[in-house]
Amino acid sequence: MNRKAIIIGNSDGIGLAITKKLLQDGWIVNGFSRSRSPVKNSSYNHIVCDVTDNEYVIKLKKIVKKEGPPDLCIYCPGIGELLDLDDMDMDIKTLDINLMGMVRTVSVVIPAMEENGKGHFIGLSSFADEMHSYDSPAYHASKAGFTSYLESMALALEDTPVKITNVRFGFVNTKMAKGDVKPFIMPVKKAVKHIMKSMKKKPARYSSPAIVIPFIKFRKMMLNLKIFFK
Repeated sequence: MNRKAIIIGNSDGIGLAITKKLLQDGWIVNGFSRSRSPVKNSSYNHIVCDVTDNEYVIKLKKIVKKEGPPDLCIYCPGIGELLDLDDMDMDIKTLDINLMGMVRTVSVVIPAMEENGKGHFIGLSSFADEMHSYDSPAYHASKAGFTSYLESMALALEDTPVKITNVRFGFVNTKMAKGDVKPFIMPVKKAVKHIMKSMKKKPARYSSPAIVIPFIKFRKMMLNLKIFFK
């Protein structure tokens, strides 16, 4: 029997690349994104719907009921813009898409997986989850909440057949990679390889590239010193 996957946020970037890889490997895939998908495959079904729409949970439930609980669900959506104190609507949208969209997805998929006795949920987070940020607080806060929630859910489910993996990347070469300096930027193909590794090992946390971690910790320390000893 073919394995089934639901990929959220897969009309471009990492989501699109992992969708193509899974289809190549014989998976049946249902994709959700706010844009149409360029994928044309008999094993692929695409639903146009933003994760912030009121209809999102309803449509996701319909797919799970129709197709059965997925063996795999990957949450890929993410946005991040610089802070604009004259118009902070983007901060609300960032938290809604990056964090609450993931929680909405979990609320549908995880109970179905648990009842089915198997399943793997992967969420794409960021090294930004460890840092404060004066120029993009909503993005960093959304990723901190993302990581905390997913890894706590992994603990809650550690004695069950359902596994949760929080994948943390640095810069990946997609439209999300903004800023003049992008150290150790990762090609999308390499990011997909890391996701495939996390699918095999199913750790609660998967971080890459590891070389970035000490730099992140140093930057976090310096920002904390600036905040608390100003």
